[in-house]
Amino acid sequence: MTEKTITKTEILNNVYTAQDHEQLREAYKAWASDYDSDLVDRFGYVAHISSAKAIDQALDGRHDAVILDAGSGTGLVGQELAKLGYRTLDALDYSQDMLDQAQSKGIYRSLMQADMKQPLPIANTTYDAVVCTGTFTYGHVTGEAFAELIRVTRPGGVIVFTVREGAYEEYGYRAAMLELETRGAWELVSFHDTPYQLKEGNTCKLCTYRVPEST
Repeated sequence: MTEKTITKTEILNNVYTAQDHEQLREAYKAWASDYDSDLVDRFGYVAHISSAKAIDQALDGRHDAVILDAGSGTGLVGQELAKLGYRTLDALDYSQDMLDQAQSKGIYRSLMQADMKQPLPIANTTYDAVVCTGTFTYGHVTGEAFAELIRVTRPGGVIVFTVREGAYEEYGYRAAMLELETRGAWELVSFHDTPYQLKEGNTCKLCTYRVPEST
């Protein structure tokens, strides 16, 4: 059976029901070459477009910003940011096969293979903005990763991410987000529902936070 004959349900099940990171890595390895066409054309994925627009709005079009695309996958968000005029983009993903696809787009300054469930190999306050789209969902990275995104973002910088509808409360993302707000680790800028995959009829939370300025 070729990748092209695998059904949408089989593809998504392989990703969302992975029992560990090894299974997840193998699922993305098998999917990497067809990921863009499957996700955008077959599933009607649009969250990458909304995320890029949210970063652009939060940065007020400051195109010299240094941006981390965390959980970059094949670079769909990076492509949209490049279209909007952003040029200093770094990619980070767990799957080297997905990063290889992202590298082929020629839009990233650097690419890092790293596990977002672990401390990131990035110095404190490195980025003006972080975008993380499609990563906070079923079977992927938990809300514990939010703290690392905050750590690598400069004071006054912004973090934009999506959380799949359904996983938002069930997987503890809401509780983690609120706890960080209460501690003053980040400040909510915007939060709303937006389409995730049009052809699948599902949605996500699109969240924008700002890291407080140093006192």
